[in-house]
Amino acid sequence: MTLVAGVDSSTQSCKVVVRDAETGALVRQGRAAHPEGTSVHPRHWWTAFLEAVRQAGGLDDVAAISVAGQQHGMVCLDASGEVVRDALLWNDTRSAQSATDLVAELGGPQAWADAVGSVPVASFTVTKLRWLAEHEPDNARRTAAVCLPHDWLTWRLAGALESGTLTEDAPAPPLERLTTDRGDASGTGYWSPITGEYRTDLLKAAFGRVPHLPMVLGPRAEAASRVAPGTGDNMAAALGVGARPGDVIVSIGTSGTAFAVADGPSRDPSGAVAGFADATGRFLPLVCTLNAARVLDAAASMLGVGLDEVSELALRAPAGADGLVLVPYLEGERTPNLPGATGTLHGLTLKTSAPAHLARAAVEGLLCHLADALDALGQQPERVLLIGGGARAKAVRELAPSVFGRPVIVPEPGEYVADGAARQAAWLLGGQAEPPEWEQGGTERFEGRPEPAVRERYASVTAPR
Repeated sequence: MTLVAGVDSSTQSCKVVVRDAETGALVRQGRAAHPEGTSVHPRHWWTAFLEAVRQAGGLDDVAAISVAGQQHGMVCLDASGEVVRDALLWNDTRSAQSATDLVAELGGPQAWADAVGSVPVASFTVTKLRWLAEHEPDNARRTAAVCLPHDWLTWRLAGALESGTLTEDAPAPPLERLTTDRGDASGTGYWSPITGEYRTDLLKAAFGRVPHLPMVLGPRAEAASRVAPGTGDNMAAALGVGARPGDVIVSIGTSGTAFAVADGPSRDPSGAVAGFADATGRFLPLVCTLNAARVLDAAASMLGVGLDEVSELALRAPAGADGLVLVPYLEGERTPNLPGATGTLHGLTLKTSAPAHLARAAVEGLLCHLADALDALGQQPERVLLIGGGARAKAVRELAPSVFGRPVIVPEPGEYVADGAARQAAWLLGGQAEPPEWEQGGTERFEGRPEPAVRERYASVTAPR
């Protein structure tokens, strides 16, 4: 049996899965937590990775490995390869004004959509570099190279494997060995999936100069003897669930995403749809929300119950919660671009001030928010796949078809991002034109009567005034 490993270095934790390269069968796995916060020193990712690898039984018998990581984060390195400052993560919104400024300076949203397929918001790396240049000029001057979280981990891993020292103090390779892939690079704001090239002019306009950038590898290019190119977490999730053209995936994790596998690049000047590339040579138009599964956590906290009880309560209340609507912008929002927004509760009356109504409003508010994201893609999907930790909530699975207005398919729970990375590692070994076909686990199909009034009521309180 030939084994491959896949890594999911997410906002909250690092997961490692080891699978059979031929069948995809899970052999073993491990997990370790990341620190909380929106800025984190990358050494914590390395420490968590090593612990997850230890829990997963090590890498000695693994033929190839791939790292998938949270998109957009800014990792700045000095000339010796040391980290300049804590990495700013995708959900750090301090660069919101920088995003606004950059969009205006280039000539507006259409100019950005034409240049890189996306209109940058605070999540994008290019905006974080502008913020750094303006607010921490000394750190900006020290920055010799810029990379993404998955790039940094792949770089450290390659050096550790080559030196045979998979430890905390494993040596890092030279900066010239930094690599990335087209999927993750497409979320920087200075690499174009349309042309397949860096837009260094945009980077210079944002940062004042062009630091060293990772080499962008193709989907099957070899980054090191055992290390595949890796990719961003959403691109890996698409691989992990076996998504194909015509599919739309709605993922409910720390962030919420709706994305489709497409044969051509997208250019949405509204900024709602990010025109990403995927990990196979295709494209991945994507809508991202800051608020997703933690909306359910917040409801559980407000009600003083567990997540299972939130589902039970929500399913007791009527559709529409008798007019109670939760707008779930609890941590600001990326889509719509409202970084300073807060959550709001509308329609609170004596009748609706009950635990079941609040639970229902939370679930429906989350689903309406994601339904707006799904609609923004402009797709007529053959399948809607519902994945992520939030999809494990009973109320989410049962109410999603009514809110989305179509049946949904829920794959068997799994580590989709890590699984997709493992599938990419197997692809590296096999050398086929397409990723290997792994047997997918069982899926459930959920159907429900469409409830357009729920979305209409939600739209009435979220429409711009």
